[in-house]
Amino acid sequence: METNATISRAELANQLSSIGVAAGDVLLVHTSYSAARPIEGGPTGLIDALLDALGPDGTLVMPTMTDGEAIFDPRATPTLDMGITAELFWRRDGVSRSTHPGGSFAATGPHASMICAPQPLAPPHGLDSPVGRVHDLDGKVLLIGVHHSESTTIHLAEALAKVPYSVSHPCVIAGEGGEPTTIMIPETDHCCENFRAIGPLLHARGEQSSGDVGHAPSILARSRDVVACAMQQLAYNPLFFLCPRHTGCVECDRAHASIEEP
Repeated sequence: METNATISRAELANQLSSIGVAAGDVLLVHTSYSAARPIEGGPTGLIDALLDALGPDGTLVMPTMTDGEAIFDPRATPTLDMGITAELFWRRDGVSRSTHPGGSFAATGPHASMICAPQPLAPPHGLDSPVGRVHDLDGKVLLIGVHHSESTTIHLAEALAKVPYSVSHPCVIAGEGGEPTTIMIPETDHCCENFRAIGPLLHARGEQSSGDVGHAPSILARSRDVVACAMQQLAYNPLFFLCPRHTGCVECDRAHASIEEP
């Protein structure tokens, strides 16, 4: 295949099938369209191909997180750093979007309303969240042109393992009378680069498949396998995913500092 050849919708569906996406799956997708392009129909063509591969009984899920700097409106607030594919996905007719003011997700398919149902503010990616519900439904995680470092599913493992670090971030919500009110939402926040360590571990266990989607190297694994693998590492070392202290990673240093705070 030529490097710059446009990948057709039919070719995309075949690629998705080859990597292990099946009709009827619940599929949580993180994607970098810039890595996958050029694709027939652009990002919309990629969404169409994902829906083709899942069929009418499948459910497609994507993160639609926001900056939390204004009152969240699931019908209007744009995503932040989620990529063009996710931004276009939540705006499609028939797509549901959850209402967490910072950590929302969008979904379409038979399980969409359940996945996007209201959740607690914290933890944003706990068991009672869209990520947790994909896990409960034995869903899969597809990373198109990105790595496990972008996977919110590993934050679910951190929540279940009750890791000792937690960093709070401000988020604007509607207070009494609808007036903007800032609250602090705790989460297991850090640079997440060490989430990449899960990939070789899953591969060694035969629990991860890989292949191109469009032109992007991509990874597929069951959510439950990702969480089980991550929790196993956290059982040995609760700080497994943090960079060592004072090595220049501001985000991980902040997470380390949160352990020392009363």
